[in-house]
Amino acid sequence: MASLADLRKDYTLHGLLEHELAPCPFDQFAKWFGDAVNAKVTEPNAMTLATATVHGAPSARIVLLKSFDERGFTFYTSYEGRKAGELGENPRAALVFYWPDLERQIRIEGDVQKVNKKESEDYFLSRPVGSRIGAWASKQSSVMKGREELEARWHEIEKRFADGIVPLPETWGGYRLWPNSIEFWQGRPSRMHDRILYERNGTFWGIKRLGP
Repeated sequence: MASLADLRKDYTLHGLLEHELAPCPFDQFAKWFGDAVNAKVTEPNAMTLATATVHGAPSARIVLLKSFDERGFTFYTSYEGRKAGELGENPRAALVFYWPDLERQIRIEGDVQKVNKKESEDYFLSRPVGSRIGAWASKQSSVMKGREELEARWHEIEKRFADGIVPLPETWGGYRLWPNSIEFWQGRPSRMHDRILYERNGTFWGIKRLGP
């Protein structure tokens, strides 16, 4: 087995210079996200979501970005799980996208609010029926006796909605992160990476280069 200290990669694919940047970070995100889709990156919308309790104890997990625009970055989840509890106590979070095939990552930090019920319902009803049943069946983050309990619950919900009409549960919906900062990181040779930080000041976005 190779030593962890010997595991390293030299980054050579791209650079990120100031004259290449979009003035708006959402436009820059759209460009990079499009690059990830075109490169056929596996689940380009997978992102780490980091939250914290009111006392500052952190937790992180992978969730899927489902939309983005100048209002922010939206994902959907149970309102009963750990992440929802932490966002209820401390409505600030961070997102990280990592696309190793492109030697890029994006860090986003900001404030989080629930999306309105209509938006949650529109997205929920666009999901496959099985996924909608799963949202009803799962009591996210609760302790279970075994896999059998979850599967029994799923079959119970499947019978309940045998007509295929599965409505939005009250305990499920979306969150939108409105960013205060967005950092674009591009790997470069010899660890001389490019880091460009957009910071929000009202309606204005300032742009800074950070040391690698």
